[in-house]
Amino acid sequence: MNKSGSVISTLARWQNQWRILWLNRQVAAHAEVPPEASQAPVVFFNASTRITGLSQNAAFALLTSQGLRLAGIPVQHFVCRSGMSHCVLGTNRQDHHRPPPCQDCLRQSQRLYAGADVHWFDFHPNPALEKALYDLDIDQLSQFEFPLQLPGQPAPGSSHLPLGRLVLPSIRWALRRHTLPEDEQTRYLMRQYMLSAYHVAEQFAAFLHQASPRTVVIFNGAMYPEAAARWASLQMGFRTVTHEVGFQPFSAFFTEGEATAYPIHIPEEFELSAEQNARLDAYLEKRFQGKFSMAGIRFWPEMRGLDADMLRKIAQFKQLVPVFTNVAYDTSQVHANQVFPSMFAWLDLVLELIRSHPETLFVIRAHPDEMRPGTAKLSRESVHDWVHHHAVHTLPNVIFIDSQEYLSSYELIQRAKFVIVYNSSIGMEATLMGVPVLCGGKARYTQYPIVFFPTSPQSYQEMAETFLEAKKIELPPEFQRNARRFLYYQLYRASLSFAEYLQEGPRKGFVHLRPFSWRELLPNHSPTLQILANDLSSAAQPANPALFTIPGDLPLLSPDGVSV
Repeated sequence: MNKSGSVISTLARWQNQWRILWLNRQVAAHAEVPPEASQAPVVFFNASTRITGLSQNAAFALLTSQGLRLAGIPVQHFVCRSGMSHCVLGTNRQDHHRPPPCQDCLRQSQRLYAGADVHWFDFHPNPALEKALYDLDIDQLSQFEFPLQLPGQPAPGSSHLPLGRLVLPSIRWALRRHTLPEDEQTRYLMRQYMLSAYHVAEQFAAFLHQASPRTVVIFNGAMYPEAAARWASLQMGFRTVTHEVGFQPFSAFFTEGEATAYPIHIPEEFELSAEQNARLDAYLEKRFQGKFSMAGIRFWPEMRGLDADMLRKIAQFKQLVPVFTNVAYDTSQVHANQVFPSMFAWLDLVLELIRSHPETLFVIRAHPDEMRPGTAKLSRESVHDWVHHHAVHTLPNVIFIDSQEYLSSYELIQRAKFVIVYNSSIGMEATLMGVPVLCGGKARYTQYPIVFFPTSPQSYQEMAETFLEAKKIELPPEFQRNARRFLYYQLYRASLSFAEYLQEGPRKGFVHLRPFSWRELLPNHSPTLQILANDLSSAAQPANPALFTIPGDLPLLSPDGVSV
């Protein structure tokens, strides 16, 4: 960034910080809880959404909590004050012993929660747990559990906190790899995550026992602080909601389930109208041109078609099978690794298929986020490395497309006999294009019959062999119907828009507040905040599938966030 750009970025950051402080003052001045209202609060916790900037998820929690307060609903925040020895975002991948930047994070927390009801927590390690973890290797740490006495449980009863399971997604995400090296630096970091997770669970449980909330709202539930807090909340019987970035710009997904799995309930009677089909087709047309973003990141700065050399190569083979991979450390992999222990185990099986079918051209495509330029999200265990380690790219019936090669996946699909995916969203899109899909990992769309999804590695291999040998693969008609219904619901019913409040910040993936009045956070002004105020203030009850979905369709928004 040049000097002029740096000055503009600094001014924009200061302006955003001022807007946050001004908005907090206005909400504090105008939020009143009627005396007759229940005093049970809604509790918010998100320690892994940001350090200094304002990520989308941090903004969703902030705006939701402010909207609830203006609706007369008590809100309490559980906030970290150097409450973990090492946090996920503050982990240094070169030196795991380097402490996190707590002071910078604390200054941002003081801005975000100014005027709010805040319970701060500090860090105090458990000596007995520290001793129990000391001599364990990575595998033992991954499976480790430790008793935790929860408030309200009859003594000496205790629950066993599954620390290994709770921290694994975080350490994989922090280190940008699925396979953890067996070295002291990694073991040290894992022990510190587990000590911190135990402390978060213990402190959060004590806080919940005192607050007795009607609902607990937690960022995604996958990062270890939030995973530990969610575990404690569920063990204690509190209604627990998680949230993640939605699939429209500046949209959020809230659920009583696991947000990173995106559980979506579609009424069986729901069918797309002609207008809704046209809207979905317009979205897909842009998607197929690479004109989309996720969590504020646009993956495809350009998208080129298949060149003459590629077309000649395809013509030399009997059939084409594209293979679409994922990012091994992504939080979606917690849910994906059901049939195979990891994406790389699945790729090993795919390699067997490649070697036994020389008549078939396999095009292996690395996920565009695997080596995202200009960020710290570069994978340390990548499909690129797997391909070169196994010399897959040297096989005559393989073309490898690396993550930063902006080749149109959709043109490959158009020429494919069938498509192989792990849990990529392109599997659902291939079905929409009328091409059969063989899926190796559990995806958000596999909750409905949309793709072929065998339940074991053996049945997966058998089905792949059948597809490769078949003259034609029949696509069940319900697959496309379910794909269209699922995608539409995901985009326009289960995505709650915050676009009227947010705009892109200078830093990729982060947002700034738009200029708006505190009155615009009143639930009667915003359909999103009305839904959240209604659903989050409800007493604990059996899950309502219609929660956190809009009754109609998400309105179309202009680039400035205004409904059109």
